[in-house]
Order: sequence, then C-alpha cells, then structure tokens
Amino acid sequence: MTKVAAVQMISAPTIPENLVSARRLITHAVEQGAELVLLPEYWAALEARDADKISHAELSGTGPVQDFMSSIAKEHGIWLLGGTLSLASPLPDKVHNTMLVYNPQGERVARYDKIHLFSYSKGNESYDESRTITPGSDVVTFDAPFGRVGLSVCYDLRFPELYRAMGSCALIVMPAAFVFTTGKAHWEILLRARAIENQCYLLASGQGGRHPTGRKTYGYSMLINPWGEIVDVLPEGEGIVIGEIDVDNMLEIRDRLPALKHRKL
Repeated sequence: MTKVAAVQMISAPTIPENLVSARRLITHAVEQGAELVLLPEYWAALEARDADKISHAELSGTGPVQDFMSSIAKEHGIWLLGGTLSLASPLPDKVHNTMLVYNPQGERVARYDKIHLFSYSKGNESYDESRTITPGSDVVTFDAPFGRVGLSVCYDLRFPELYRAMGSCALIVMPAAFVFTTGKAHWEILLRARAIENQCYLLASGQGGRHPTGRKTYGYSMLINPWGEIVDVLPEGEGIVIGEIDVDNMLEIRDRLPALKHRKL
C-alpha cells in the first residue's frame, strides 16, 4: 500500500512566505510516511488582485515556484503534485492555472491546465476566473507505482464527464480553493460522488481559512476511499490529511459492484 497526503494551507498573496509554509507541511507529511503529496490550488500565492496572477506568472520550466517543487520532490524522494501555479499564457493579460507533477527524482512528468473556470455572483460576493485565466483543453493522467492518477482542479469537480474521460484511475486528485459559500453547500457531496461513481480513491487538498486578502476558503481537505467513506479530513487551518491507497480493496469493491463494467455510454 502507498501512503498519500494532502496539504491544507491558508496561502498569503506573496510567494516567499508560502514556500516556507509548504516546505514545513510537506516535510511533516513525509515524516508521517507519505510517498505522494498534494498541494492546494493557488498554494504559492492566493492574490488579492487579478493583475497579481499575471505578475507572478512563470514561464513553463523555469521560475522559483517550479524550482522549489522539483527540488523538494527530489530531496524527499516523493511524488509531488503542485496544486496550481500561474504559468504564462500566449494570450495577453492571461495565465494558465496549472498543476505540475514531479516524480521522486524531481523530474516534471505531467502538466494539467485547469479546464473549467469558476464564476459565481451573489450580492457583494463575485468571482470570474475567465478574466485572467486561459482554460486548458486536455484531460491529463499519469502513472504512479500504485496505478493511474487523474488530475483535476477545483471547479472541475462539478463536471463528471471529465473524470469518465480519464479512464480507470486508482486515484483522482482535487486541489482546490473553494470559497466558503459553495464549499459548505456542495464540496463533500461532490467529492464523495466522484469517488463512488469512479470506484477509486479521491485526495482533495484545499485552502482552509481566512486569508490576508480577506477571502475565506472552505477547507475540509480529505481522503475518500472507493466506497465513498472519508478516511481522513481536516476541517480548517493549516495541516495535512493522510491515508493509504489500498489497491486490493479498490479491486474488491469493483468486483463486488461492477458498475464500471456495466456502463453503456
């Protein structure tokens, strides 16, 4: 069995202090035996202004955030799934919201650009990621020692067809920065649904608290097994959730209830 961990943060709008927090939390996860660690969406900077995403954007393959992820993955000999960071887009005044995956040698092995862009408006609370983010278009998975891992980010959670397009996964990951309003209403329900319908583990890593910008994120990072049971959860604040990927248990569930084999569409 492989032990995996999700890091929950309350990221600041500037990068250096978040690198310090991420290092401390990743190290804690490794000390607990984690071989794969997932960071949350916007872990390196949860900015106050849309323009800050553009100023923080790195070119693909170079920059302090990417260098940090590569080096710490190699230092600890882990698979590191870097939540998201801003990478330069070919469109002016836009970025990609990108998850990068590093193997235990510190090599980048996968890139996923968030496909579905969040928007929400009620009263004084309003968000629209499309103002500064260029959506991705490719479904991305990679092969870990325990099986296929499917990559998704935050608002993707509401689109089950994305997960079907990944094929059979042992683990789906979900780094997020769910706002408190929608998180309280839908986060756990959607996470458990994705695990149940795909009969796989789901590791969700969230932002979890009141940020220096004033934004409040929902938290509740968790690991869910293929039966939809919550293995570990952290409601709010910085910390980690951790648990094991038991492939034999996953295969037993799929054998007892062969829903994936019964699909017609």
